Amino acid sequence: MDPDDPEELVAELRGKTIGGWDLLQMAAGAGVAAYVVWAGILMPGFRRVPLRLQVPYVPASAQQVENVMLLLKGRSGKMVDLGSGDGRIVNLSDCTSVTVFLAPSVLPLLERKLLLELPDEARVVAGRFPLPNWTPTSLAGEGVSRAWAYDIKLVRQAEQDKPNESPV
Repeated sequence: MDPDDPEELVAELRGKTIGGWDLLQMAAGAGVAAYVVWAGILMPGFRRVPLRLQVPYVPASAQQVENVMLLLKGRSGKMVDLGSGDGRIVNLSDCTSVTVFLAPSVLPLLERKLLLELPDEARVVAGRFPLPNWTPTSLAGEGVSRAWAYDIKLVRQAEQDKPNESPV
């Protein structure tokens, strides 16, 4: 048999059956290949992010984007989308429109940053998940496509109106 002749190799393989050991070897090889891809390409991006803040990538639906844009209609000024991180490197002081497509684990931290840095005339629009401690000014859509709008001036007023909570 000539090892370089593909027809002879195919003919030899046709008569063989795949046993349990062969399946185990193929599964192990596929697992090792998947791990190599994970460890070499994907994992480095997650190393610096605490596990509780890791956010899976879930693309926004066309309806979600439409609802977010509806809540921003007619607004002018600088806009920023906080959908690919937690906003640590974004200077928000001159933004008047902010969109947020993030998981619930990040939103309480982001609320504080937004209140500290955004001007009074800013509007924050959240898609997929609402900001947990703020009351929305307006809504668009239903179900998983819902979007929530928050006007910073009103959020600040609501924060000031809250009674100071003292530890018990």
